[in-house]
Amino acid sequence: MAWDVIVLGAGAAGLMAGIEAARRGRRVLVLDHARAPGEKIRISGGGRCNFTNRQIAPERFLSQNPRFALSALSRYTQHDFIARMDRAGIAWHEKTLGQLFCDGSARQVVDMLTRDLAEAGGTLRLGTRIEALRPGFTVETDHGALSAPSVIVATGGKSIPGMGATGIGYDIARAFGLRLTETRPGLVPLTFTDAQLQAMAPLAGLSVQARVGLEGAKIVFDEGLLFTHRGLSGPSILQISSYWREGRAIRVDLAAGRNIAAELQAARGAQGGRLLVNVLGLPEKLARSVADRAGLSGRLADQSKAALATLAQAVHDWHLTPAGTEGYRTAEVTLGGVDTRDLDAKTMQARAHPGLFFVGEVVDVTGWLGGYNFQWAWSSGWAAGQVA
Repeated sequence: MAWDVIVLGAGAAGLMAGIEAARRGRRVLVLDHARAPGEKIRISGGGRCNFTNRQIAPERFLSQNPRFALSALSRYTQHDFIARMDRAGIAWHEKTLGQLFCDGSARQVVDMLTRDLAEAGGTLRLGTRIEALRPGFTVETDHGALSAPSVIVATGGKSIPGMGATGIGYDIARAFGLRLTETRPGLVPLTFTDAQLQAMAPLAGLSVQARVGLEGAKIVFDEGLLFTHRGLSGPSILQISSYWREGRAIRVDLAAGRNIAAELQAARGAQGGRLLVNVLGLPEKLARSVADRAGLSGRLADQSKAALATLAQAVHDWHLTPAGTEGYRTAEVTLGGVDTRDLDAKTMQARAHPGLFFVGEVVDVTGWLGGYNFQWAWSSGWAAGQVA
């Protein structure tokens, strides 16, 4: 069969692009090496798929050109995808910070997309390893060569290699002369030196609300923080990891919205006889860790005003410098990718190669945690599907 459009990758962006192109009457083939489509969709959100966010805004995406994403995001919005879910009869609910999840299984989203592709006349071919894309848009696979006048590259990034992620999309971009920005793991736990871990070890498994930022930067995230055996994780840490670079310190406020110094001063009269760690209003293990870091112990009444100020600073402004990240193995996304200067923001088409498109995670556009990256996949895939 002769194909009009070949889509490389049956993830969120690839399925969306294939559906939209097929709905325009194009003969569409979607290829993927996996045995099942939409595997990242299936495992996301604890199996319930955090499929978008009500608070989508271009400033919540990282890119060398943060404005690049605006065109696609404004033309196919979170409201459009919510309406699609509603038409499919998939129940959903809103959690914190505008995050939307399926009431049931993430498989419902995968089933909706594969059904839409089939109903539009598109073909899904799994278990096919993509080896290269040659000039003339010939796709070389382990099952032979295929060609089409339009090819949409939706192969994702390097994150979660255990699910089969590869850098084939970057190889294709490079082969066609497109520039690439530096790629690195994003939305990933942070790791620390052995000395730092030794101090944090008793806290492994503890989860608290925290405000996390970068030293010398305005960006902060007020979300959960999780102490692990390797370092720090949880939503606030995953968020800041996308902005963090080697050698830079992060700042952690373990009691955001409170004034620990004022609280301790006020408690000295009635609770002066209590141990310092018991009046901090933090989990006991964390309170002991903070007091140790501040070099303080004993009763509240025995502490000077300066000592209490030191303790308050240890709670509100903990500076620590990560040694690194857990890498692509646990990263939810890949930062960087195909340079947006070489793509048309409206169509996602390579400027120098009409008929060649790049969508989703392979592009240098990375969203915050909480449904932003799925919305970029839906929006960029939709944009390419309108013209491919």
